[in-house]
Amino acid sequence: MASKIRVGMVGITPNRGFSSIAHMPALQGLPDFEIVAVCTTRQESADAAAKHYGVPLAFADPVKLAQHKDVDLVTVCVKVPDHLDPVMAAIDAGKHVYSEWPLGRNTEEATRMYEAAERKGVRHAVGLQGRVSPSITYVRDLIQQGYIGKPLSGTLFVNAANWGASLDRSYQADFANGANLMTITGGHNLDALCFCLGEFREVSAFAVSQRDTIPADDAGRAIPKDVPDQLVVSGVTTSGAVISAQVRGGMSRGQEFLFEIHGSEGDLVLSATMRASTQRQELRVQGAQGAAKDLTDLEIPAQYRWVPASVPAGSPYNVAQLYAKLGEAIRDGKPAVPGFDAAITRHRMLDMIVRASRTGQKQVA
Repeated sequence: MASKIRVGMVGITPNRGFSSIAHMPALQGLPDFEIVAVCTTRQESADAAAKHYGVPLAFADPVKLAQHKDVDLVTVCVKVPDHLDPVMAAIDAGKHVYSEWPLGRNTEEATRMYEAAERKGVRHAVGLQGRVSPSITYVRDLIQQGYIGKPLSGTLFVNAANWGASLDRSYQADFANGANLMTITGGHNLDALCFCLGEFREVSAFAVSQRDTIPADDAGRAIPKDVPDQLVVSGVTTSGAVISAQVRGGMSRGQEFLFEIHGSEGDLVLSATMRASTQRQELRVQGAQGAAKDLTDLEIPAQYRWVPASVPAGSPYNVAQLYAKLGEAIRDGKPAVPGFDAAITRHRMLDMIVRASRTGQKQVA
């Protein structure tokens, strides 16, 4: 492999989409990576993206990108129902692969990608960026080090303004496409919760759609919607913590994010510092132990930051943190974390939530 890890990006449009605002600046800020190829659905737009970013190779076919000799790592940033083909193309070509979350439309697709990557022996990573957030990682370690004593409860609240009366894209209204409030916002935030407090050993849930249709265009025409815009989950994790979690779709006011963790010896709180997705911002960390009456701010130690200070804050930062860990895994020949196996765990948790909601019965792992 070359001195730098050479990246081909599938799904990149200048000044639009998560790849443009997060992946591109993240990679540009990491000295061990080099973007050598881009791919879109049309050669003209691929050429335009390559010219805009100063990238030498442009493709309209992800298979050809993956097969090019100058590509070491393929990043897949297309919409969720289109993840499978470019991910499998990268694996078939023997290239390492980073896919955005959700990994697939469902657990079956995610398992297929994981098993293929393991057979081929390539490194694989999934964009559950909360697991590399300095604030979330710090809180997880504090819990494991006994800062709060025995975990007793966790209360999570997430506001998801863009999952209410309208959706960013019409395909998100179809549950079969695997891209909705429960899988994306719920998946990211419940992953952070489980990262800190352990997986659910039992769970009850309400995944509710308050609206049967959404506007399809400016003319006011409507399309059917069968995905939840409200999610409530309660349960018990393997650490013994009793959990109450809500993801609320459609409200742009009020609290953005709050995660309170109570233990026998202390408390920890993660809260929003801006109106952005949990995994796309620097969260505030507060804590208190023993007889202390008030929470105090806890400074995140430098050891939880793995990227240069020049990497932009906000959307690119945790993506860069994940690339840094993936780069280590590629160079050391070790599994990347979080890999596709982590994605399967999260897909299976979402399956439990769906069953709990549809049957009205508690699900046990």
